[in-house]
Amino acid sequence: MMKKLFLLTGIAAIALLMSWGFYQAMYAAPADAAQGDIGRIFYYHVPHGMLCYLFFTINFVASLLVLGWQRTNPARALAADAWALAGAEVGVVFCSVVLVTGPIWGRPVWGIWWTWDPRLTTTLVLWLIYVSYLLVRRFTSGSQVTTLAAVLSIFGALDMPVNYLANRLWRTQHPSPVFGGDPDAGLKDPAMLHAFGWNLLAWAVWGLAVLSFRVYIERRQQKIQHNAALAALNAD
Repeated sequence: MMKKLFLLTGIAAIALLMSWGFYQAMYAAPADAAQGDIGRIFYYHVPHGMLCYLFFTINFVASLLVLGWQRTNPARALAADAWALAGAEVGVVFCSVVLVTGPIWGRPVWGIWWTWDPRLTTTLVLWLIYVSYLLVRRFTSGSQVTTLAAVLSIFGALDMPVNYLANRLWRTQHPSPVFGGDPDAGLKDPAMLHAFGWNLLAWAVWGLAVLSFRVYIERRQQKIQHNAALAALNAD
């Protein structure tokens, strides 16, 4: 009973937080002076881009732990593998939102849905690497699956700094960084900064909640598979 109450309270809190973020982005923050209302997509596009780095980093760190523990401590390696898988899954969701919201903004502002800009291209490559990671986990069997997936995770981690620095190192069509960019960059209006902060917080809480739930489900699945394997051995 207490677990259900805790779960329902958490869901309600996340829903309220996301609703408040939506209100801040769509009503409290003023329209962008140059872009108008289409600029409001920034409050979703940028937080999802930042948070996909977080979840891919969780995948990367957990994958390194899998490689380090798979021979010396298989139990810990299994736990780390659950975090690696969940991190990749949630990260792909966030990266997918980035790839969808970007063209929605780009069509009215640039006049095109997509351009092979370094920032856009490296984002697509990042998404493809982690989709490949999930496909390997889903459709490949054998004892080397986790090792192969961990290697793919390392390739994804190598693309992350390239993707982050793309519009800093090269002249790109993608807008310059809002944070940590030129001296004139940033959100000048406090209402815009508040809207961004609330949405970043809301989606971070949502993503971490989904991540925790997926880790819990994966750990239960690992225990079921372990017990089934023991039962098969005892039957023999």
